[in-house]
Amino acid sequence: MAKQKQNNESTPLRAKDEGSLTPEPAECGRLSEGLQALASQLEQYLTFEQQDALANRSEWQKALQSSVPAQGIGFDKVIDELAKYVIPNGSQIPNPGFTSFITTGASTMGTLTSLACSVASPQRVGLTAFTFLEELSLQWLASMFELPAQMRGVYSSGGSVANLVSLGVARQSTFEALGIDPAEEGFTQRCRIYASDSSHRSIHRAAAILGMGRNSVVSIRTDSMGRMSPDALRKQLTLDSIPDSKQDLAQVAIIANAGSTSTGVIDPLLEIGEIAREFGIWFHVDGAYGLPGILDPRVKPLYRGLELADSVIVDPHKWLGAPVGIGATFVRDRELMSRAFAQGASDYFEGSFINDQFSETAQTSMDSLGVPYSDFSVELSAPARGAVVWALLREIGTEGMVERVCRHNSMARRIAELAKAHPNLELVQEPTLSICCFRYVGAEGSKGAKGIKASDLNELNQRIHRRLIKNGRNMPSTAQIGEVLAIRPCFVGARTTWQHAEDLVEEVIELGAQLSAPQ
Repeated sequence: MAKQKQNNESTPLRAKDEGSLTPEPAECGRLSEGLQALASQLEQYLTFEQQDALANRSEWQKALQSSVPAQGIGFDKVIDELAKYVIPNGSQIPNPGFTSFITTGASTMGTLTSLACSVASPQRVGLTAFTFLEELSLQWLASMFELPAQMRGVYSSGGSVANLVSLGVARQSTFEALGIDPAEEGFTQRCRIYASDSSHRSIHRAAAILGMGRNSVVSIRTDSMGRMSPDALRKQLTLDSIPDSKQDLAQVAIIANAGSTSTGVIDPLLEIGEIAREFGIWFHVDGAYGLPGILDPRVKPLYRGLELADSVIVDPHKWLGAPVGIGATFVRDRELMSRAFAQGASDYFEGSFINDQFSETAQTSMDSLGVPYSDFSVELSAPARGAVVWALLREIGTEGMVERVCRHNSMARRIAELAKAHPNLELVQEPTLSICCFRYVGAEGSKGAKGIKASDLNELNQRIHRRLIKNGRNMPSTAQIGEVLAIRPCFVGARTTWQHAEDLVEEVIELGAQLSAPQ
């Protein structure tokens, strides 16, 4: 028995005993063949001549619905199903007439570079061309948008995470000034974040995630355009600075909009920034949508005060035409990012690198981690997003971006002109950037002698909006401005042309007449 045991222990396992002779079932080649098979279908989709996905939902849902397969159908058949059932029934967001959300279909260059990243640089680590472009493209963005020279950034998945990162750094800075390291020790003080009702709701979520609580966000009064009132801000800060009120109270950040998502207004950045400096509070500018507006000479003066910001965000997947999933956060001191978000080194990851991004001893691209972006945000695994931004700017340059931003802003102004000129339309708010809020009022609306109830006009415009979406040619969203429900197109898509702006107005007039006609 002892001899038999010794034989068993000394007998090596053969490869076939572990099943290693079974080939990998996933196709890891044939990339050009697969791309060629899908390219024509994708280009056909971009003509936007197909029906809306809901029109034949029963057909594609029946074809796709199944339990998890025990056996796969293989590469070729999956390509066929993508081409037949999935791509033709995709989203309306890339449609040039879609002006609802402040995201859009990626330009061709953005799509191709994103694919290149996913194949050739699935992680933003190492001393590669992709990671070089990560830092270079951040510098390009900062330069193009005229951010303070010392600002450095990090990419994330979008504006929500970018705001979270900014407030995390603001929290770190605020508590360090109080002698506390919140990332290491936590905190017990009540917090205050000052923002207007026009601020993005991701601010409240970030406050919740960071342990400050949604109720820490104090709403500051706005003017008739929806811009934060500096006087109201000063009044609130003064109230919170009274010794009895300030006890155990940490004033973490003041948040200003550089292009609100509902109406595109820009807060008085200079006045707010000066107040922030006076009170010694972190000044954050949310430019996720509107920061590129600084490229339009007509509105550039509204960005005075941006140089006072401690943090700024922008989403390249909005006006720059990148695929969705790319946001950027810029701060004056990137070391604060590291102190706020560093997760600590792991032997298998950081421990396997030299860890000197400028090391002269590196022999391969994987000898060094490169810039430690994973310590500047909440993501460890992240794609190389910077190459996409680099490619987009390399393709059209800053001049191309200026032309796009100015064109879209002018389209909003054109809608405003048409709304003011037509007897059945009303301009609800003058546009600042590329958003225009208007509504149909009809012959007896607020421009007429008789007038009708505001609630009835709101209901009418809601019906017009739903018909617009159903028709699928012009697809804006709506915005509630005071008591008024307005139709709200936002122009950011590279495919959207002047004709789409004028066609939207014509369709609103046509639908308004139909829906308000006596039955």
